[in-house]
Amino acid sequence: MEMHLVKLIIPEGANLILGQSHFIKTVEDLYEILVGAAPGIKFGLAFSEASGDCLIRVEGNDPELKAAATENARLLAAGHTFNIILKEAFPINVLNAVKLCPEVCQIFCATANPVEAVVAQTELGRGILGVVDGFSPKGVEDDAGRAWRHDILRKFGYKSDLGGKG
Repeated sequence: MEMHLVKLIIPEGANLILGQSHFIKTVEDLYEILVGAAPGIKFGLAFSEASGDCLIRVEGNDPELKAAATENARLLAAGHTFNIILKEAFPINVLNAVKLCPEVCQIFCATANPVEAVVAQTELGRGILGVVDGFSPKGVEDDAGRAWRHDILRKFGYKSDLGGKG
């Protein structure tokens, strides 16, 4: 077995969802889930078959994001994996719906950070073992960091002051 680090492509202003699923139907089901979960979303998704023709199946509504997702699938070359590149929505807007897709087995990450996938290569093929998502911690938040977190969550509309400070 050989191990590889694969740096994934995330275009400026986009987010990535990387996962594993088990059936060719995934590509069309995820398309329907994404357009239904977040009106106005722009995305590209690519799913890598693990049997039959072993093709990268591609859907989406944005050519740049479809190209990035396709390139990620090509770089990973791991069967039964998918990646979604999205703009005009955040993973939090669609992630639960994606996880509820019957074919989805697991999600490795949902992020805008730089991502490296740890990939194993065997005689059979390739598989994702895990991911390195972003950077290592540089310290522990202080009062200023806590205030920044509190404010940004409210600015994005994910929290309100009705529930208290988190």
